[in-house]
Amino acid sequence: MPLDFTMPVQFNGILLTIGWHDIVDILVVAAILYKVYEMLADTRAITLVKGILVLLGITVVCSALNLHAISWLLQKTVTLLFVALPIVFQPELRRALEHLGQGKFLGSSSMLNDEEAHSVVNELAKAVKQLSHDKTGALLVIERDMGLNDISATGIQIDGLITSDFLLNVFIPNTPLHDGAAVIRGKRLVAAGCLLPLTEKHFSTELGTRHRAAIGLSEQCDALIVVVSEETGTISIAEEGHILRHLDIDTLKAMLQPAFIQPKTNIKDFLKNWRDRK
Repeated sequence: MPLDFTMPVQFNGILLTIGWHDIVDILVVAAILYKVYEMLADTRAITLVKGILVLLGITVVCSALNLHAISWLLQKTVTLLFVALPIVFQPELRRALEHLGQGKFLGSSSMLNDEEAHSVVNELAKAVKQLSHDKTGALLVIERDMGLNDISATGIQIDGLITSDFLLNVFIPNTPLHDGAAVIRGKRLVAAGCLLPLTEKHFSTELGTRHRAAIGLSEQCDALIVVVSEETGTISIAEEGHILRHLDIDTLKAMLQPAFIQPKTNIKDFLKNWRDRK
């Protein structure tokens, strides 16, 4: 019986048509899809994406089984969902466009070197420790990849080098800057007394306006927000819509360090992070 070499020949033909530009095209698309997944991971949007994929899967199955009524209903539902996507994913779309506009969609450059980052983190930790001890309320917004010019524009422009004494003076009670947030970019305090958006989530009554404002901003951008409670002196950090409370100074330093310097990653780290996410 003669062997059928049709499939191997066709496969080899396909391989012969692939050029270096096709490989580059595939790698760029893969990088973009990974970046999109990275932005959606650990957010409410990823749950919605899973729901849409389930609906698409059910639609395909119903079409294959010739369930015309259900297929029609599901197709109309999926169409409406795609129309509603820009509204549902507004925060994520805004984040992606801001990254793209700043040239940081596929990567970001470190703001400080190791020595500068260590110095700034120590000054911040020293100030936060004193604020916590004195039960002086404070909001420190640390800018990362996404620019916060719209937030800093709501306060008083300062643009001063960060020191612990400088920060303690900014948050002196009963002064114009005390109730607002201080925006930090690299090793400089760019503005103080800034207004932050409040979260619409429902949290414990223990969380005051500062905590709600910190969570609200973290839902809209990639900033790291440090909160010092005026009532208890508790130190908290808000990031990506979540808040971690009751931090000690060592934990605070460990969480602040990556915000000031881009870690040096390689292919091995990339694959490890990808496996951990899965």
